[in-house]
Amino acid sequence: MLLRAWRVGFWLLAVLTAGVWRDCWGAAEARAEARPPNILWIVIDDLGWRDLGCYGSDLYETPHVDRLARQGMRFTNAYSACTVCSPSRAALLTGKYPARLRVTDWIPGHERPNAKLEIPDWTKWLGLEETTLAELLAPAGYISGHVGKWHLGPKGYWPTEQGFAVNIAGCDLGQPPSYYWPYTRANRRIPTLDLTPATEGQYLTDRLADEAVALIRRWKSQPFFLYLPTYQVHMPLEPKEAYVARYAQRIRPGMQHTNPRYAAMVQSMDELVGKVLDALEEYGLARNTLVFFTSDNGGLSHLNGVKRGPTDNSPLRLGKGSSYEGGVRVPLIVRWPGVTPPGSVCHEPVMGIDLFPTVAEVVGTLSASLASPGEPRAGGPAKKRSGKAPGLSQLQVDGVSLVPVLRDPKARLAREALFWHYPHYHPGGATPYGAVRAGPWKLIEFYEDMHVELYNLAEDIGEQRDLAVQKAHLAASLRDKLHRWRQGVGAEMPSARPTTGK
Repeated sequence: MLLRAWRVGFWLLAVLTAGVWRDCWGAAEARAEARPPNILWIVIDDLGWRDLGCYGSDLYETPHVDRLARQGMRFTNAYSACTVCSPSRAALLTGKYPARLRVTDWIPGHERPNAKLEIPDWTKWLGLEETTLAELLAPAGYISGHVGKWHLGPKGYWPTEQGFAVNIAGCDLGQPPSYYWPYTRANRRIPTLDLTPATEGQYLTDRLADEAVALIRRWKSQPFFLYLPTYQVHMPLEPKEAYVARYAQRIRPGMQHTNPRYAAMVQSMDELVGKVLDALEEYGLARNTLVFFTSDNGGLSHLNGVKRGPTDNSPLRLGKGSSYEGGVRVPLIVRWPGVTPPGSVCHEPVMGIDLFPTVAEVVGTLSASLASPGEPRAGGPAKKRSGKAPGLSQLQVDGVSLVPVLRDPKARLAREALFWHYPHYHPGGATPYGAVRAGPWKLIEFYEDMHVELYNLAEDIGEQRDLAVQKAHLAASLRDKLHRWRQGVGAEMPSARPTTGK
């Protein structure tokens, strides 16, 4: 009898304790949801449109990203603002086209002294006069952290000068010297990554995941913007060797993706995503965090016209550094709990410039008690030049808010077209060009001789049938639209290279 009474008492205590913990946990989640939503941007370096399980890869395994897609919305017509990284990253952070920012190539870019055209005197940093999303959010009580690749200029233009309270691993480097501790090669290292807490053999992507989780734990009681632009899956191709053999055994004739080392790099990237999403769950923040997952440009597939890259973007044409879809079409997944329909798919064309105004609308819509844009947050970083962070209406933002399509994937955005301007050469295949997409139509203008190509992407996603001659009137209309846009944003054009004769 005593034993039975003890057992009954034990289970009553357990039930009561569980109830108390459940009430406390529920109260914690309620408090979290009463404040503005946390913002998490995950930007993968050089990840191709097809490099995920949920986008159709037949080799790469990405269970954590696939889970995010099941919980949120997957976009099929998402684009980077440029075919290379630095301009795309500048556009993400400001909502402006690279042509307006005059950051139009990867920093510091290629020198092509024998090329037909001379590239313009473009800007090799994100200007301090620009307002980043971190600065826009500061007056609303947000603290912002950067973990990963920055690649937007030399020292003096790094994240802590651009509104971020914390910068881990962000500097001028476009790729890590090595993915293994101490992340050094040929006397090059990541100057903003503390080596003391690391251990020999630690993998860089795991380290960045741990740093991101630590910030989430540290900031769990306040609104935060966590910008997580990974170095993965950019070269050097240094995967965890233990992963490689497993993928090598799975490769069969006829598969699209056949590089086991790159597959292992993708797996480590996916594990980073899983760790960060799990941390949001652990600290009761998942339901009040708006998550974006995307890439900065297309996957690296070709160099100097030859398929020499680690991945394959088919059915898209070419890849990173080209004027075609393989260079600019990227994955985009958005999870906004309670708003984005789980497992939904959106076919509306969107671009990286849209993330900035999307977050601005979400924060302004969900929290009526936010400080006005002109009131700096107490103790927060001051605006670099004026001392105040301007409101969205004061900025020349080129993107549009994605809130309508996040609520309804069949909605349409109030936008006429998307534009690109790349007055540079790249070994991925690009010569200086501009492009416009309006509806299903994409026109590319090549600046060396100003000829155009026209494709119907709804019928020809691989851009194999140039319709510029058959649809001459449409091509002329789109070319005029492209020229007017270029003039409106002040795009710098390349010029004919002077010739010298004897």
